[in-house]
Amino acid sequence: MNTLTKAILVVAALALAACNNPRGGDGMDGGMGAGGGIASTALGDPNDPTSIAYFNETIGDTVTFTVDSSDLSPLAQNVLRTQASWLNRFPEYQILVEGHADERGTREYNVALGARRAARVQQFLIAEGVSAVRIRTVSYGKERPIEVCAEQRCWDANRRAVTVVSR
Repeated sequence: MNTLTKAILVVAALALAACNNPRGGDGMDGGMGAGGGIASTALGDPNDPTSIAYFNETIGDTVTFTVDSSDLSPLAQNVLRTQASWLNRFPEYQILVEGHADERGTREYNVALGARRAARVQQFLIAEGVSAVRIRTVSYGKERPIEVCAEQRCWDANRRAVTVVSR
């Protein structure tokens, strides 16, 4: 294999690696993961009741909504009460509530709907005793789906609010 061929292979490998690591993996993302979230190493042990991993897996970090609605179902309210109880026990954590929508509708409509969903979760957590200064909200509208397909199951999964916990 000549030098030019080797150089091309190295460049191709580096390009592929960059696609899998949008932040460059330099550790300079403040503990945030490549997608802007929390790096998995910062989550802790899911068996440790004080860890973010425990919150995500045992308490539950997501509530879902019906079409074109920011109303909280009884199930969503139960999840949020459990979240609030955990958050009140561990005041060192900060919270970002992400509002999401399914792919139907305009970008502008879905960003506004995601904002209403995040605000509704924020209001509920505050009513349950979580300090307002610990909570921020953001709406991603339809820009960050967890399921991509034109089927009801995907739309149902994407209509959500996610409580992201960090130190």
